[in-house]
Amino acid sequence: MSGHFESLPGGGAAVALDDVEISIIRSLAVQLLELIGPGPAEDAPDDPLAELFAEGPSEPPSDPVLRRLFPDAYGGPGGDPDSPEEAEEQRAHSAEFRRFTENDLRARKRDSALAVIRSLDALTSASEEGGVLKLSQEESGQWLGALNDLRLAIGSRLEVVDEDDTDHLYRLPDEDPRKPMVMAYLWLGGLQETLVTTLMP
Repeated sequence: MSGHFESLPGGGAAVALDDVEISIIRSLAVQLLELIGPGPAEDAPDDPLAELFAEGPSEPPSDPVLRRLFPDAYGGPGGDPDSPEEAEEQRAHSAEFRRFTENDLRARKRDSALAVIRSLDALTSASEEGGVLKLSQEESGQWLGALNDLRLAIGSRLEVVDEDDTDHLYRLPDEDPRKPMVMAYLWLGGLQETLVTTLMP
C-alpha cells in the first residue's frame, strides 16, 4: 500500500504515508490555501447573506497558477477566435461566467485542501511516524480534487503545457533547482492516478 492508494471494503481508499510524505503534502496544501485566499464569508463575517449574493471577479487572475486553477470558461487552447469580434464576445462570456462561478469554485477548492490538512493532522496525532490514512468515499473525492489542484499549481510553475507530455521532466539532471518540484509533481501524479482507480466502479 505504500506510495499508492488502495480500495477499502465498502468504499473509500487507504494509503500508507510516512512522516516526510505527510509533511510534504500538508505543506503543499497549506500553500494552496494561501494562494486561493480567504472566502467572502471570512471577509465579511457579520453578514451571513453576503456570501450568498456575493459576485466574484470578472477578470482572470494575474498569477499564472491561479489562471490555471481558475481558467476562462470560453476560448483558451484550441479555441482561438476567428475574428476580433469573436474574441471580444468570448471575453465577455468568460467574464460573466467567472463573476457568478469563481467564488463557489474557490470555496470548493478551499474545502478540499482543508479536508486534506485535517485528515493528515488526525493521522499524525495518532502517530508521529506516519501510518495508514483511511478515507471515506466523500473524503476520497476531496483528496482527488486537492491532488489535481496541487498538480496544476506545480505544473504551472514548471511550465508544463501538456499534462501528457512530461517525458522531459524525467531527464532533468539532479543539480537542476527544479528537481524537487518535479519529484513532487510526479509523485502526486502517481497518488492521483491510484486514487482515481479506487473510485472507479
